[in-house]
Amino acid sequence: MANSQANLALQALEWYVENGVDEVLSDAPVNRTVMPDLPKREETRPAAANVQTNTPEFLGAAEAKVEALKLAQGAKTLEELADAIRTFDALSIKKTATNMVFSDGNPQAKVMLVGEAPGADEDRQGKPFVGASGQLLDVILSHIGLSRTEENPDKAIYISNILNWRPPGNRTPSPAEIEISQAFIERHIELIQPKVLILCGGVSAKALLGKSEGITKLRGQFQTFKPLVLPSDINIPCIATYHPAYLLRTPAQKGKVWADMLLLKEKLQELGINEG
Repeated sequence: MANSQANLALQALEWYVENGVDEVLSDAPVNRTVMPDLPKREETRPAAANVQTNTPEFLGAAEAKVEALKLAQGAKTLEELADAIRTFDALSIKKTATNMVFSDGNPQAKVMLVGEAPGADEDRQGKPFVGASGQLLDVILSHIGLSRTEENPDKAIYISNILNWRPPGNRTPSPAEIEISQAFIERHIELIQPKVLILCGGVSAKALLGKSEGITKLRGQFQTFKPLVLPSDINIPCIATYHPAYLLRTPAQKGKVWADMLLLKEKLQELGINEG
């Protein structure tokens, strides 16, 4: 009985941590009106010459979108884009995040996956999809011959998110946060120039496709990604699918993701990618 209760308590603690509840109440009284010390972020590297730093924090959403577009267009390399995002201060979630989460995988990959936003594990490690959902994602991709550690571009995958900072408590990104970040992720995709895109989760699919339908209606078919805010003429075939975090909560939907992966596999073979 004691072991059973201990296991239940451990599971409860793990659930709290996964959902961003990582502090306990102390025995001493706490003044909740005092501004708490914010967690330290990673040290920034010197910004590239053409990247403007110290974005005014008082920018409204409209002005922030204009500034983000300007910075995104000015980034000529992935390093410059990362510097631009790192020094852009108009997103309030940056202040409560520990690390910027830019990307993982092979930047030469023919396939790029775009998720929603970092979670607690990603925020700690500074890489996308490294928690339980990331482990499931790696397993899913391995079954169609793709890996984030693969050096061969035909068998590699490159991973990023719509947002590069963790929303507090792992909440869903707000429409304003998505709109402000849109130029950055579109420029990210443009710099990678993948042959195929995977849009992982409803937030990613709706933002990059400019659709209002939910992921249930958007998945299961190939569509075309065209930048919505970045002046660009790129057209990339893409497929939307359920986020692995959703599969952890709803395992019955794994079959639909597998069907999406089979469609992706067919598309890659059609394009002469990952034929082995």
